[in-house]
Amino acid sequence: MTAEFFYPESLFDLDQTVAGGLFASCRAPWEVLSSIGVFLSEWMRREDYQEIADRVWVGRGTEVASTAEIRGPALIGRGCELRGGVLIRGNAIVGDEVILGNSTEVKNAILFNRVQAPHYSYIGDSVLGYAVHLGAGVIISNVKITGGPIRVHGPGGKSVETGLEKLGALVGDRAEIGCNSVLCPGTVIGRRSIVYPLTVVRGTVPPDSILKSDGSLAERTGS
Repeated sequence: MTAEFFYPESLFDLDQTVAGGLFASCRAPWEVLSSIGVFLSEWMRREDYQEIADRVWVGRGTEVASTAEIRGPALIGRGCELRGGVLIRGNAIVGDEVILGNSTEVKNAILFNRVQAPHYSYIGDSVLGYAVHLGAGVIISNVKITGGPIRVHGPGGKSVETGLEKLGALVGDRAEIGCNSVLCPGTVIGRRSIVYPLTVVRGTVPPDSILKSDGSLAERTGS
């Protein structure tokens, strides 16, 4: 059985993405990744979105730099900023007011509203919750170096077999990931948690926590 910590509503405000309905039938949030393509294939034309290329929809007020590349299917929300060198490599649902910056790559992922990944990041096979911020150079690794299916390790030594050979990270609402950190395959970051710069993250970081680069945890207090 999936641990309660891994329920989608434990990590994400599902009202902060157009894809919230996809999570309704999921016992675990990584299950939604296989449904992104179907969701995009069924996307209906809306007045505040424009199809700028084959199966590439962009919301009103979004700015796309001339050197950014978006490969469909992809849905980019309203009021976003896609800066130079951005690569969106298909099966991406990007929320409203998202900032993607220089040399950031996204594929098979859901980014909730107000996510920021301004510099040199890779986001693959992942879900980033509302207002998540990635510092410069954050890499979300989505394949085990030894290959094979990925397990998600939770609190108290519990683990769940995902059956997926590609799975990046599930990052809860308002989490902050410090510069040049690496999130290993199957990492889960709880809501409002902070990861220090230059940290390699494996397993699960509980909500309202601070993970330091030496692996120690502290409680996050205040806003």
